[in-house]
Amino acid sequence: MNHLHRIGLLRRRLTRAGLSGLVVTHLADLRYLSGFTGSSGALAVTRRAVSLFTDGRYKVQAAEEVSAAKVRIVSGSPAVAAVEWLAAQPGMDTAGFDPTVTTVADLTRWKAALPSGLRRAFLSALAAPLVSALRQTKDDHELAVMSEAAELGCRLFEHVLGFIRPGIAETEVAAELEHRARLWGAEGMSFETIVASGVRSALPHGRATGALLPRRGFLTLDFGVILKGYCSDMTRTVYLGKPRAGERDAYQAVLEAQEAGVAAVGPGASCGEVDEAARSVLRKAGLAEAFSHSTGHGVGIEIHESPRIGAGQKTRLQPGMVVTIEPGIYLMGEYGIRIEDMVAVTKTGGQVLTPAPKALIEL
Repeated sequence: MNHLHRIGLLRRRLTRAGLSGLVVTHLADLRYLSGFTGSSGALAVTRRAVSLFTDGRYKVQAAEEVSAAKVRIVSGSPAVAAVEWLAAQPGMDTAGFDPTVTTVADLTRWKAALPSGLRRAFLSALAAPLVSALRQTKDDHELAVMSEAAELGCRLFEHVLGFIRPGIAETEVAAELEHRARLWGAEGMSFETIVASGVRSALPHGRATGALLPRRGFLTLDFGVILKGYCSDMTRTVYLGKPRAGERDAYQAVLEAQEAGVAAVGPGASCGEVDEAARSVLRKAGLAEAFSHSTGHGVGIEIHESPRIGAGQKTRLQPGMVVTIEPGIYLMGEYGIRIEDMVAVTKTGGQVLTPAPKALIEL
């Protein structure tokens, strides 16, 4: 993993943006640019130098993890120290910051730490985030790690199929998934595991509760693991008992929508076109109103990254992007169905990273 290369790419974007420096405080961006995994830090980047500021708790860890930046241990706020350092560098006119992750309180503190003559114009809000734009396109190392994380997710799904049975609590299913994930090497879960059964499957984000799995009904499992710093994300909906004809038809419609979305993934396709490929299938099935969210999102160091696969989104997919395709339908008081894969954009199309079975599984 070449952090110096990533910083070089960032510097080119800085120059194009007319900035002489950048303060980076978002932890996912810090990890991407420097390898630092601590919970407190800031990176200051100029066209010639780069420094990582953190506190004494991370002195040893930062020295081990960071080679592309000079590590500076401070007793106060790392972000304030980074801003002060940038202001003291020769030839520094303006330093950018990402307004999507910087609070008003943060900015006030940073400005107060500057010499009075720099408080008005030195710090400049970026028109568009620079680091997250770089993070959209994964390199070969990132793709390999994400494939490994996705494969672990598939193994977990296959494992939990043998654990599921009517009468156990949704929380028991989530606990089994999460316990097994740790045993098999996951650093943690990408997000709070969703286990939603019966009428609760109609909740798009139905966190696991003490509700008992029914003898008959859908069960939606939406989960992901963090492996070597990268997230996986997948959803499968299974059926406990024997589905009714209408339930089987609804599942088939969601499956066809999901497969249409996957098939639309490729270089040059707009995110809106991919969304429409999935959405149009559900529209023809008379289920458009039951599909209440976007078709997918980027994934990487964070579980939700750019781009968004949604209606009207103009961003065009590029090789190296990894997105989810996850259409679903939600019929309140009845049931819900969602199917989700991670798909890597290749030079010729899309590669599914989560090839667990998608035909309706009856338990």
